[in-house]
Amino acid sequence: MSDFSYNVEEDTFDELVIAKSHELPVLLDISAEWCGPCKVLGPLLHKMVFAYNGKFILGIVDADENMKIAGRHKVRGFPTVIAYSHGMEVDRFHSSQTEGFLRNFIDKFIATHQAGPSSKLPE
Repeated sequence: MSDFSYNVEEDTFDELVIAKSHELPVLLDISAEWCGPCKVLGPLLHKMVFAYNGKFILGIVDADENMKIAGRHKVRGFPTVIAYSHGMEVDRFHSSQTEGFLRNFIDKFIATHQAGPSSKLPE
């Protein structure tokens, strides 16, 4: 973990995702230890956290330990990454992705967060 990534559990979700997303955009990575694509995406997300140096926060949910979070978000596969801005889900994607996809997703996400709470992600 780093200053910009942390584990999220059911009892810390509101504080670490909802409340924090009013300050900085939060990417919520819902994954499982046994999941192959999760093992590919996780290190890429951590690489992005360091590359962006505090422009967003990465919250990590172990789905096996926090099934209520996965259920509440209607997660149908792992990994699922959900973008939170100003207390609301604004976008998501599933499965492992390329570094280029992640950079594009994160850049749009950060721009949307900076534009304010009623903004939509650009196409």
